Amino acid sequence: MSDKFKQTDVLIIGASASGLMCAIEAGKRGRKVVVLDHANRAGKKILMSGGGRCNFTNMNIEADNYLSHNPHFCKSALSRYTQWDFIALVNEHNIAYHERDLGKLFCDNSAKDILDMLLDECKKAKVKIILDCRIEDIKKTDSGRFIIKTSVAGFSATSCIIASGGLSIPKMCASPLGYKVAEQFGLHLWPTSPGLVPFTLQPQDKQKLEALAGISVECLVSNECAQFRENILFTHRGLSGPAILQISSYWRPGETINIDFLPGINIAEWLTTRRKKQPQVKLKTIITEILPKRLLPVLLDPAFIEQPLQNLSKEKINNIAKKLQQWQIKPNATEGYRTAEVTLGGVDCDEISSKTMESKKVKGLFFIGEVIDVTGWLGGYNFQWAWSSGWCAGQVV
Repeated sequence: MSDKFKQTDVLIIGASASGLMCAIEAGKRGRKVVVLDHANRAGKKILMSGGGRCNFTNMNIEADNYLSHNPHFCKSALSRYTQWDFIALVNEHNIAYHERDLGKLFCDNSAKDILDMLLDECKKAKVKIILDCRIEDIKKTDSGRFIIKTSVAGFSATSCIIASGGLSIPKMCASPLGYKVAEQFGLHLWPTSPGLVPFTLQPQDKQKLEALAGISVECLVSNECAQFRENILFTHRGLSGPAILQISSYWRPGETINIDFLPGINIAEWLTTRRKKQPQVKLKTIITEILPKRLLPVLLDPAFIEQPLQNLSKEKINNIAKKLQQWQIKPNATEGYRTAEVTLGGVDCDEISSKTMESKKVKGLFFIGEVIDVTGWLGGYNFQWAWSSGWCAGQVV
């Protein structure tokens, strides 16, 4: 082998959550590990995640929390390196954290605590991280080694691990590199699209709803594939908030989504009871007890909400219930990769070992993290997939 190539056992492309985890585990096994990244800082998406607090995992991790063309693929990795394993590492480093709604775990202080922990573990494992390094070419030789040419140097490695992430949030140096490498080596890719992303609206809906910008309401948002009960947020551009981001991963262009603004309440029954007790009170007075005032003229006829409850027939009450609990809207599109938290699709799971993350076609070539066709819900699930898939590859590279 030519002297111009720096020799290493394991070369990881991407100083991402999954890449750093893989590097730590491989380094612990005495492997010589080099991590390359074209960004000027390791773990950029870790730093900006969770509003700077890093929602690093979830107390409740199940395969059902992930989307994939092969829904069973993620089970092995998630069971072998669990949320409890990562929490133990966080505890070992004395990082303060707290639990929020639906089992989400966040740092008390800063996402930097998680990144510092990973970099500290990399240092202990003698991992070398090279930043501002652009990948120019990857080849596999007849002898079975990988030759990686970069803007910094050339490398020769026994194992090549792709941890370059997806296309979401381009300003965080997102790159299609992982997909290009998969294509180069003949692996099948599922089409990619933005996931966990806000919706934009049709012009007429945008005009009607932009007056509601800033309003946040807990709702049950659903389509034919899934439903989520969390907050939605009206914005100047359209709809956002956790429930919208969640359903966006299951939405397809042209589909309608359903919104129940009063989940868990039988509004028809509630209004009938109030009509008996307070017949003279206006409908808007009653409804604003349970919904923001600005929402009413948009969901219900403005003249109608001025009527006293005694004017409401059973049919009218049922009609109100339908408008408040079966409201339908057809998004125009999503905001795209610019604001998407994840990328749906990617490297076909059927091309990869679920135990090791190694390509079934190309010995020594591994794919981990977001580049694979495994996408988690909002709430720490994607980080857990990064930790689990990176850990699995780290045991064998």
